[in-house]
Amino acid sequence: MNRDILKGNWEQVKGRLRRQWGKLTDDDLERIKGDREVLVGQLQERYGRTREEMEEELERWLDDEFASNPPPRR
Repeated sequence: MNRDILKGNWEQVKGRLRRQWGKLTDDDLERIKGDREVLVGQLQERYGRTREEMEEELERWLDDEFASNPPPRR
């Protein structure tokens, strides 16, 4: 998965993230602003999992979520 997909398409992606990980707050999403590292840290904090677990889960989700329905390219 292209690591730039979060930054370049943040407005489209954050709604999908919120549906997948409902514990993320609007403040979390504002703080993340498409930064993958910050996103992983917020997921780790909210869900009490290791960084490695959250990185793997996020990568799988991104691959699954955007394989069939990619966000528009900018």
